[in-house]
Amino acid sequence: MIWRILSLVIAVTVLPDAGHATPPAKDQFGAKATPSRQAPAPYGSYAKGCVAGAAQLPETGPTWQAMRLSRNRNWGHPEAIEYVKELSAFAATLPGWAGLFIGDISQPRGGPMLSGHRSHQIGLDIDIWMRPPQRLDLDRKSREQISSISMRRAKGAYVNEHWTREHHELLKAAASDKRVARIFVFPGAKVQMCADETGNRKWLRKIRPWWGHHYHFHVRLACPRGMRGCVDQAPPPRGDGCADAQKWVDDILNPPPRPPKPAKPVPAKPRRELALADLPRQCASVLHSD
Repeated sequence: MIWRILSLVIAVTVLPDAGHATPPAKDQFGAKATPSRQAPAPYGSYAKGCVAGAAQLPETGPTWQAMRLSRNRNWGHPEAIEYVKELSAFAATLPGWAGLFIGDISQPRGGPMLSGHRSHQIGLDIDIWMRPPQRLDLDRKSREQISSISMRRAKGAYVNEHWTREHHELLKAAASDKRVARIFVFPGAKVQMCADETGNRKWLRKIRPWWGHHYHFHVRLACPRGMRGCVDQAPPPRGDGCADAQKWVDDILNPPPRPPKPAKPVPAKPRRELALADLPRQCASVLHSD
């Protein structure tokens, strides 16, 4: 009799209540409208983490505007916010640029997003629009409706007529900052910059080709000094990376042959949503901090 009672107790304790399943981490972090009241700190990796004590990029500044305000993703580690302000001030010195349009940075407490990015979770990723702002007085409605401009041609093998020398100089300044780990942009842009750069080429190493990224470029900052809970991405390979980018372009223009399809395709398993337990342990306190 005692063993039967113990078995029931264990079953009730261990088995989850199907009617009260824990929501995915993206639902929990996406529901937070304000940052945690903690010292600023990124925890985990760019695609599996959170950010404590995030700072907000003001919706409008002297040389920037945050876009898509309904998403509430103009939050990040203070170093990311400072970086945006400094880079936008440089952009405002370029002919035809009033500053920068800023896309997603992170949610108020980071973590997985309700839609879109799998990265941008620790407040150190920044999307910067390719569209040169002519004015910086757009209202909230306009910021939801206006779109950036694509810079690619031939599926990303080349830049198009919208690409300018100012884009080159902006990306050069963005990558030359010591805080930057890498910048993602479509392959044709990297190849064009490799061809056009006649001076110091060291910064080109940080410009990495990646799918998409023709409406915006994606800046990824390294973990700030002393942030032990932050996991850096491996550094880019040595060299300027131009040969690697050319290989991307060659594969776009002349795709390698695809392997034959199996007679009986194996259905792809749906990607499991991240749970709070998948994130660093500090993220529970970030999520529940008042």
